[in-house]
Amino acid sequence: MTTDALARLRAATSRVVGTTQTAKAVARGLAAEVFVAADADPRVVEPVVRAAAERGLPVTQVESMALLGRACGIGVGAAAAAVLGEDRRVS
Repeated sequence: MTTDALARLRAATSRVVGTTQTAKAVARGLAAEVFVAADADPRVVEPVVRAAAERGLPVTQVESMALLGRACGIGVGAAAAAVLGEDRRVS
């Protein structure tokens, strides 16, 4: 995990946090890059990783859920997150 990837996530104007929102963004074609925590339960993040791979999206592994959550600006850990393409939001 490079600091460049975390910087991209922190700087993103549009992003989603959590496995459900990340999976929705990937399925809808809104995600540009996916991030998953190395210490997350594989059963939780595997569907997101698989969907991202099927769409040819880069998947970056982050050291921990706590680090991923902090990079997303939340006070709790996150198993997955995604940077969205320009001007895209998930509802």
